[in-house]
Amino acid sequence: MPHLAFPNNSCEEFRCATHCAVRPLAICAELNPTEHQEFERMAQHVRYAPKEALFSEDEIADSVYSLTEGIARLYKLLPDGRRQIIGFALPGDFLGMAPSSRYSFSADAIGTVVTCRFFKGPFIRFIENKPHMLLRMNEFATRELGQAQDQMLLLGRRSAEEKVAAFLVGWRDRLARVEGVTKTVMLPMGRQDIADFLGLTIETVSRTFTKLEREKLIVIVPDGVRVLDPKRFDALAAA
Repeated sequence: MPHLAFPNNSCEEFRCATHCAVRPLAICAELNPTEHQEFERMAQHVRYAPKEALFSEDEIADSVYSLTEGIARLYKLLPDGRRQIIGFALPGDFLGMAPSSRYSFSADAIGTVVTCRFFKGPFIRFIENKPHMLLRMNEFATRELGQAQDQMLLLGRRSAEEKVAAFLVGWRDRLARVEGVTKTVMLPMGRQDIADFLGLTIETVSRTFTKLEREKLIVIVPDGVRVLDPKRFDALAAA
């Protein structure tokens, strides 16, 4: 199914100022009203169906994306066809600013995803004389680097229980930035996605969830988990 694109100046449903709940988290948060109007005119609002690609590895990197709704899966394919998930993007996250002319990874929608898409050339021209925007870009790049370093630790010499706990704690903390603190950690991604992120098999991930529940650290609920003993669980994640 082709994705649906809505030019921002022709679809009131997607007006940023009145309908973007994640604007304080997004790349455009520091723009003044005049700058934001110009920025908004460049935007194309695109809705993606579940499993639809936003962009694919090695494609020409001609656009950048600010997620406004939904969650995207970021991954690379290994030469033997295996998939390594390198992250999950949340509303407010910024994607596609590739260091070369081609995307270095793929991104697709887990559920329905909506983005503000900008063609790369106009976007770069827009930000180049705006120090506050460049600083914002640097903040996003620094956060992305931190997440990459966290994943390197996850893929290192940790037990399956420590890996799963660290993933859940990190995901819980990221969700809290968008949705606020809740008792339940929602998991829109499947067990296979978690396995491909942690470098484990799906069987190991499923057994680990069961073990953590048996040890009364979590309880598995529809679409997520609830942490029963946050202090013990955080200690396991930090091991």
